Amino acid sequence: MIGVVPASIDDLQRRLRSERYIADRGLATSVFLALKLQRPILLEGEAGVGKTEVAKVLASVLGTNLIRLQCYEGLDISHAVYEWNYPRQLLEIRLMEATGALGNDRGPAANHLFGDEFLIKRPLLQALESDGGPPPVLLIDELDRADEEFEGFLLELLSDFQVTIPETGTIRATQPPVVVLTSNRTRELHDALKRRCLYYWIEYPDYTKELEIITTRVPTAGVELAEQVAAFVQELRRAELYKAAGVSETLDWVTALVALDKRELDAETINQTLGIVLKNQEDIQSVRGERVQEMLNRAKHAGT
Repeated sequence: MIGVVPASIDDLQRRLRSERYIADRGLATSVFLALKLQRPILLEGEAGVGKTEVAKVLASVLGTNLIRLQCYEGLDISHAVYEWNYPRQLLEIRLMEATGALGNDRGPAANHLFGDEFLIKRPLLQALESDGGPPPVLLIDELDRADEEFEGFLLELLSDFQVTIPETGTIRATQPPVVVLTSNRTRELHDALKRRCLYYWIEYPDYTKELEIITTRVPTAGVELAEQVAAFVQELRRAELYKAAGVSETLDWVTALVALDKRELDAETINQTLGIVLKNQEDIQSVRGERVQEMLNRAKHAGT
C-alpha cells in the first residue's frame, strides 16, 4: 500500500496546489480514488491541457520516483518492458567455452545466461520492482501514439500489476505502482484497456481557472498582463483554428511576455509572438492583423 495517500480529496487538492498544479474537484476525485483503490487512471484530453503534468506533480506529492514511458508508433515489448543483453550473453558463452564451464549439460548454463544480470529492464518492468521505498508513479504517456497491438502488452500489467517473461516466468509487483496513462485521443483506445482504468477527461480551463494557473505558475507576471492573456487565450479557443492553444502554450507565452518586460498586451506584441501560443502557420495567418486587434479589444473588455 502507498503510505502517503492524501487523507481526503481536499487534502489532495491542497497538496497538488502546493506543487503549483490547479486541479478541479472532478480531477482530484478521480486521482484520489485511483490512489485509494490502487487502480490505473486514464487521462484524456486535448494536447497541452496538463495530463502529463498530473503524473509529474503526483510523484512529487507522494514523495516517490516518476518512471515515464513515452509512447510512439512502433513501440514494442523490447523497448517498453525488457530485452536480453545479447552481446553480453554471447561474450559469456565464449568465456564459458574457453574455460570449459559450458559442459555437456546446458541447463545450468542456460539458467545463468537468462539470469537477472543479463536482463535489460525497461520502464514497465522497472515500475514493478520496489526497493523497499514507496512505489513509483508510472506514466505511460500518449498511449494513442502507439500501435493498437501494444495495448495488448499492457493488459496483464494493468489488471494484475505483473509481466510475464517467457525465459524466467512471471514478475509481480510487491507494491503496485501508481499508473497514469494519457491519451490525446488521436485514435480510440480499446475497451479492454479502458475497463482496467479509472477515467477522466481534462477540459480546457475557463477564464477563471486559466488566470489562476497563470498567477500560480508565473507569479512574476503582473495582474493586468495575466488577466489579458487569460482572456485573449479564451478568444483564441473560440476561434475556428486547426489547433487550439493549450495551457502549456499559455504559460510559455506569459513567460515570454514577462521576459520582454510587458505589463499589458498590445496588438503589435501579439502579432510578433503568436508563434509561441499557436503552432500552426495557417492558424497564425488567419489570426494575425485586424483580427488580433478585434480579439484584443474583446479580451480587455472581458478582463475589466
